[in-house]
This record gives sequence, structure tokens and C-alpha cells, in this order.
Amino acid sequence: MSVLTDPFTHLVTALAGLLEPLAAHSATAAAIVLITVLVRLALHPLSRAAARGATPVSGLLPLLLQLPVFWLMYRSFTTEGELLDHRLFAAPLGARWFEVLGEGGPFGAQGLVFLGLFGAIAVVAAWSAVRGRRSAAVAAAAAAEAAAAPKKSARRSGEPKGPARAAGTGAARATGGGGAAGLPELTAEQRELLRKVGSVLPLLSFGTLITAAVVPLAAGLYLLTTTAWSVAERAWLDRRPVGAGAGRPAGGAVRSSL
Repeated sequence: MSVLTDPFTHLVTALAGLLEPLAAHSATAAAIVLITVLVRLALHPLSRAAARGATPVSGLLPLLLQLPVFWLMYRSFTTEGELLDHRLFAAPLGARWFEVLGEGGPFGAQGLVFLGLFGAIAVVAAWSAVRGRRSAAVAAAAAAEAAAAPKKSARRSGEPKGPARAAGTGAARATGGGGAAGLPELTAEQRELLRKVGSVLPLLSFGTLITAAVVPLAAGLYLLTTTAWSVAERAWLDRRPVGAGAGRPAGGAVRSSL
């Protein structure tokens, strides 16, 4: 064990000891879930900042800051040590899916644990894909509405003259000179590109299935927990105000989030 993985192993073992009365032989797996939840709770302020659109990179920080934890999880269950013998039901937490195929096949005792993991990840990925497509559709509709709003306003009121025209020009400058609610006007090509990207990005969530199939079961359990947290957190942040005044996008624009 390395200097970095030793403290992590001790943490997992200590939490497993606390959870053993509740989780019995799967206490270490429960400890992994608990560690993942604690990490995501610590990163929640960054997720809120991403939902407010505070900085361009705020949405990437929670993902990047989880990489060291995932690496420690991977190393702890691939290096010889006391955690390799711990199990989630019948499957060792250090086992990979292709390894357990020789222990009864995909429908054996160990294979069923992995199938359950894959099924749970698929459900979360499908939920994420549906929400992603809806968000992309709302974003495209908002961009189209922002582009059409000035034209509709001009047709209703006609071309203003004199002081009224000067006042209208000043208001347009105050809102950024773009479409409704200060949104930049997008060309037809940009809107079509936004639609195509929005239809493809949600499918990337299913890539977690491939990762879970090649990493140890413990790392796959971490992926399931953090992915489910991300989708639930995004849904929660989209349903409640994340800020007031300047922090909330004008005109009900879609907020970026994890």
C-alpha cells in the first residue's frame, strides 16, 4: 500500500466497522456509498455555483475534484490489502465483471451482483438522458424566442421616432443589445448545432456502464452513487431558486448544472 492509499483504506475500514451492525457482510460497500455521499456534500457549494453560472469552469470543478477520490478507490481495491476480501453480497469488491464470468457466468451469484449494478446505472443514465434532452429543448426554445422577440416587438409597435427611438436604443444597449432578457441572438446554424449537440450529450451518460464493466466492483459502486447524486442534485437545483437578483438568470433561462 502507498502512503496515499493507506489512510483511505483505514477510513473505509473504520466506517465499515460502524456500519456493520446495519449492513453485515456488505458493510464495506455501504462505507463506499457513505464516502461518496460525503464527498458530494462537500462539493455541493460548487454545484450550486455551477447552477448559477458563476464562472465558466464551475461546472467542471466538481468532476475534477472527484478524480483523486476515484483513483484512491481504484487503487485500494486493485492492490493487495485487507479490502480485497470484502464483498457486496456474493461478489468481492475488488473483482471485475469479466473476472466473475468464470464463477458461474453472468447469472451466477457474483454475476447477478454486477447485473444489478449495471441495471441501476442504466436507470440513472436513462433518467439523465431524458433530463438532458429536455434541457436542450428548453435552451433551444429560449434561444429561438430571444431571437424572435425583437422582430415581434418591432412589428407590433412600428419603428419609433425621435425621443422614443433614443430611449429604445438605450434600453437595447442596457440589455446587451441582443434578444429578449439580454440573451445573444443566435443564427439558424447555431441553433441547429445547439440542437444536435443537445441530442448527443445526454447519451454520454451511458458511458458509465462501460467504465463500470472494467473497473473493480467498488469503483463501479462509487460511479453509481456519484452519478445518481449528480442527476438528483441537478433536478433539485432546477426546481428551486439558486439565488436572487443577479445570481438568477434573467427571463427564466436554463441554468447550467452538473
